[in-house]
Amino acid sequence: MDIFAKYIPNFLLILLRAGVVVSLLPFLGSRNVPARFKIGFVVAIAFILTPVVEFKISQTEMPILVLREVMLGITFAFTARSIFFAVDMAGQMMSNVMGLSIATVFNPELGQSTEVAQIYGVIAMLIFLAMDIHHDLVYVFVKSYEWLPGGHIDIKNLAVYMISLGGKMFIIALKISAPVVIAMVISNLLLGFISKAAPQMNIFFVGYPVYIFVGFIVMLFSISVFMPVIGMYFNIIKDEMVRVIVIARG
Repeated sequence: MDIFAKYIPNFLLILLRAGVVVSLLPFLGSRNVPARFKIGFVVAIAFILTPVVEFKISQTEMPILVLREVMLGITFAFTARSIFFAVDMAGQMMSNVMGLSIATVFNPELGQSTEVAQIYGVIAMLIFLAMDIHHDLVYVFVKSYEWLPGGHIDIKNLAVYMISLGGKMFIIALKISAPVVIAMVISNLLLGFISKAAPQMNIFFVGYPVYIFVGFIVMLFSISVFMPVIGMYFNIIKDEMVRVIVIARG
């Protein structure tokens, strides 16, 4: 027991970081994945890494160390999920301009979202799995203990990075939703001209079918562009997670 006792703090801290990351990662953190699998996966990672990872721990630093590990885990997971958040945001934007925002459904990845957002989310997840990005995420997470020893984490830099990542997500969402949003703006302008030319026409009832029809046509043609663009963003997730480690080192 004395031999194993010295590994218990290391095990718990590794379990903490791994638990936060796995519970929030794309696919692995999905509500469709059984909780037993997640727990077993996290415990297996902790068992494997405990003998080779060393934490310099004192009783006074334990709360700060726990806070740093949790912050790093949240930043890792948020970085990995940022593309999916951007895709969901783009789907919500497209649903709003097409008049479909009321048709919300439960998305096991992100909670309540619209049908359009769910369609794009499923496509993004299939691309994510086809490119084996989840393997890269697990690899970078395991290597993070080598590149960033436990306890040597700069929380201030991570907070600044999280804020900047939120801005990047919004930009990605705008790029994805731009074709549909622009098509809806043009449709609104044309319907406005028609309303002025023929005031007796009820544009309110004519407009919504037009928005939905034009929106789905533009979505159909823009899917061929969406797939390589989202694949390009998935390719840089690994680099972004390595950047998180560099930033956390200060």
